[in-house]
Amino acid sequence: VRHILKNAGLGYGDRAAALGATWGEALLEPTRLYTLQLLNLIERHPGSVHALSHVTGGGIAANLARVLPKGTWADVDRSTWSPSPVFRTLSDVAGTTLESSEGTWNLGVGFFAVIAADRVDDAIASLRSDGIGSWQAGVVQAGETPSADYEQGAKGVDGGAVRLVGQYSDGAK
Repeated sequence: VRHILKNAGLGYGDRAAALGATWGEALLEPTRLYTLQLLNLIERHPGSVHALSHVTGGGIAANLARVLPKGTWADVDRSTWSPSPVFRTLSDVAGTTLESSEGTWNLGVGFFAVIAADRVDDAIASLRSDGIGSWQAGVVQAGETPSADYEQGAKGVDGGAVRLVGQYSDGAK
């Protein structure tokens, strides 16, 4: 982010009109914490939560792949969410695409919960009732990964495989 702003000749005190704030204000928005809501989810749906993945450095696919068991894979559908305006604006300023930043930024997906298939709707409703925007982004499959376009083996963990498919939504989730 520092590199993008520097190359564009922008400072943290400069107004980012698309974000309705200065660059510094927009970039210093606190990280969302999910602890209490996820503990509630686990308590309300015993045995239904198979894995949790906080999407941090390393991006979307790598973080989710680390919590999936070896021999499993998932296609995460970009069309199920709309990346936050700050990510869209940074990509525009950098002259890049949102897809090119998937290995670095979370693009508005702070956490993945891998849920038993028959409990997905209940888990989504539970998280939403606790104020966490939630949706189904993909389905975990078992077996041989369909192609070589998957991220796996992230950060020393030989787990599952994940790739992002589709186009990002323009609407808010």
